[in-house]
Amino acid sequence: MMKAVLNVEGLSVRRDGVLVVDDVSFRLPPETDTALVGPNGAGKSTLVQALLGILPRCAGRVELLGHPLGSGAPLPEAVRDRIAYLPQNLALRGRIPLNVGEFVGLGWDAPGLSLPWRAGSGRRGAVAAALRRTDCLALADRLLSDLSVGQRKRVLLAFCLVRPRSLLVLDEAQAGLDSQASDQFHTLLYDLRRSEGWTILQVSHDLEMVRRTCDHVLCLNRSLRCSGAPDHALSPSQLERLYGPGFVPYQHHHHGGPSPR
Repeated sequence: MMKAVLNVEGLSVRRDGVLVVDDVSFRLPPETDTALVGPNGAGKSTLVQALLGILPRCAGRVELLGHPLGSGAPLPEAVRDRIAYLPQNLALRGRIPLNVGEFVGLGWDAPGLSLPWRAGSGRRGAVAAALRRTDCLALADRLLSDLSVGQRKRVLLAFCLVRPRSLLVLDEAQAGLDSQASDQFHTLLYDLRRSEGWTILQVSHDLEMVRRTCDHVLCLNRSLRCSGAPDHALSPSQLERLYGPGFVPYQHHHHGGPSPR
């Protein structure tokens, strides 16, 4: 059996004294795409933040890239450098004086350090290559705060590309995108996944996209209610158990997006 990129055993998390994630176990084999689905308030974002060490866990074991993580401790730099986290939104308050090239360049710098834009052929070449591959080269001098939602999503992927990564964690990466922009984002994401050998864990409400593109699905509603291939985990009976009787999935009208499985 291949060594897992992420191995989770009996993970439980409390927030404000409330058990939000209860005894969750799963593993992510290399170069696979796993979706985390469930109703609002099911604990999906809490689970992701606990896996990344942003939130402490009250029980369980997490191993990332072969490295056991201490509860509530920050990720070691050697591990953190190989992981990229794409939040729902790149929160920008006001006009932050940081342009796209500068932001993507921070992905090259040492983890946890906000180093200024500096000369250097290795860094500069990596930034330019990442911008080119995500169709963002023309945006290099634009302020982040001036970009559309779709442009910001592509810039985040460029940030991930500037250094080799093993694991991408996406929390509703398609949030704020219309159906066409969502398809374009996922086409780019899965082209990069194949070329870079990324393992992906993504929180998603778009069950149709999950069914078409993911290898594996985790169904979470505080505890793990079901897991397996999309055809099994997203069957009508499993969705009714997860979301409740009468659940009707939102039909997202796609424009021929990727089917990489």
